[in-house]
Amino acid sequence: MNRSLLTIIAAGLMPAAMFAQSAVDAYSISQPDLRGTARFMSMGGAFGALGGDLSSLSQNPAGIGVYRSNEIGITFDIDAMGSKTTNSGASSSENFTRFYVNNVGGVATIKLPSTVCPNFNVGFTYNRASNFARRYKGFVPNLPISISNYMAGVANSAGLVEKDLKSTGSYDPYDTSDVPWLAILGYDSYMITPEGNPQNPTWQGQFGKGTTGVGGFNIEEKGSIDEYNIALGGNINNVLYWGMNFDITSVDYRISSAWGESLDNAYVYNPTNGIKRVEQMEANTTLSSQYRVSGTGFNYQLGVIVKPIQELRIGLAFHTPTYYRLTEYFYNDRVDFSYPFKDGSGYAITDNGYGPSTNEIDFHSPWKVIASVAGVIGGKFILSADYEWQGYKHMEYANPTYSYYDDPWYDDWWDSPWYKTGPRKAPGAVGAQSYDDNPIGFTNNYIQKIYRNTSTFRVGAEYRVIPQFSVRAGYCHISSPVTSEAKDYLVDVPAAGAMTNYRLDNATNFITAGVGYRYKGFYADLAYIYKHQTSEFFPFSPDTDNPMSAVNSKVDFNSSQVVFSLGIKF
Repeated sequence: MNRSLLTIIAAGLMPAAMFAQSAVDAYSISQPDLRGTARFMSMGGAFGALGGDLSSLSQNPAGIGVYRSNEIGITFDIDAMGSKTTNSGASSSENFTRFYVNNVGGVATIKLPSTVCPNFNVGFTYNRASNFARRYKGFVPNLPISISNYMAGVANSAGLVEKDLKSTGSYDPYDTSDVPWLAILGYDSYMITPEGNPQNPTWQGQFGKGTTGVGGFNIEEKGSIDEYNIALGGNINNVLYWGMNFDITSVDYRISSAWGESLDNAYVYNPTNGIKRVEQMEANTTLSSQYRVSGTGFNYQLGVIVKPIQELRIGLAFHTPTYYRLTEYFYNDRVDFSYPFKDGSGYAITDNGYGPSTNEIDFHSPWKVIASVAGVIGGKFILSADYEWQGYKHMEYANPTYSYYDDPWYDDWWDSPWYKTGPRKAPGAVGAQSYDDNPIGFTNNYIQKIYRNTSTFRVGAEYRVIPQFSVRAGYCHISSPVTSEAKDYLVDVPAAGAMTNYRLDNATNFITAGVGYRYKGFYADLAYIYKHQTSEFFPFSPDTDNPMSAVNSKVDFNSSQVVFSLGIKF
């Protein structure tokens, strides 16, 4: 049987498969979005040079210096989300609706007895910075390879022998530091087979010569990034407005995934009747995983707005990275399987009844710079534009001050057979000298290979039809954060634990519109926001030596939001 060429070489993925953090997780909790008050969103978020809005405090904090009176407000959001997945003519769709509170907060203005510095302002806002809610599913009608071949590549990379994967009365492979979960799950579910020398076997997957099959996936993401902002600011001669923002951030990201395959003429290890042999048969397997990361962080923002003349405003803001302390949870990792010789189905599972596995890690999100310009014409028309640069290439993990990395077993890992025979021998392994001995450095290296810095363009307009009523429109474009090498399947995308699937996002576009009503100090704003994004979904990383074997599906995400804000200035 000729299956060797169909076993994915996964050696370069091992450090990230062994430890929990991954490059994809880093991006998942740093995704940009357009969230805030109805006025802010209806103008495409182009408020960096305008200010005077509760959302602007977390964009350009100099916006608080524009205030000349007190304000309190709240914003509600109804979000209708949908997805459509396509692969070789097969398509699947998902739709659902959620209700959120986007923004709530207030600003207090303190009048000062000075014409140079007429006021000092203090503000507090809650802002939902990002919403992770997504559902998508898909069908792959013609598989070129199986996830079992990927698992076999993991086992080969780790230099495993069969006894490494077998549980005994005194040994549980899930409790060791040098046996990847994917290899154990694959072995326990008959998805991988050792062949050749028992002391140095070559592990093979189920997909080989004559094998055909179909696949399907079902993904649900949940959670959000919530910001709690404390902003301070003022103005100098009504020309220079300044502000600073101390931002406490809370992140909660959850993903549940399932990847199923139905293969004909699969190569399956049949252990019945005490005879070890590989036979071609029907094979049905489903790998399920659940992952959650949550934690808190902080960042600092500084900004200025300059108004050289009444008709022109220029803004500049700088955001430090958010410095997170995170806890990751891996749970319900399992393979459900069905083979003719099993007379039904069975399963393999990682937690063995002990609950989720956890990992604590520090993470630094991208830092960003925002440059803005706005024109005010005749007191009735506003045209505003922002350019935002985000350094996704500079996301990074770091060791926490205390974690399982301080445990004795972590020190033993350096001397383990897996470490010595795995990644150091990997052909073409990235950073063999400087990263193989540092799992966190290895992951940070992959962040730079998979992700690039992004540019965001926002433009918005407002026209005051009458003093009490305004109309607005806007547009926002966020460039793709993914490198061309990753898009061309030339970069391995490491798994984390047993979570092998991932998504690579393309550009994101928002089209916005809205209306606003003012009466004395009261205001009410209504906005509509349409969001569109395309992505590529992968159930597991493709073989970089054979990009044509990639299993990928196109996913279109669309959402329609109706946002309503109420507030009062006094």
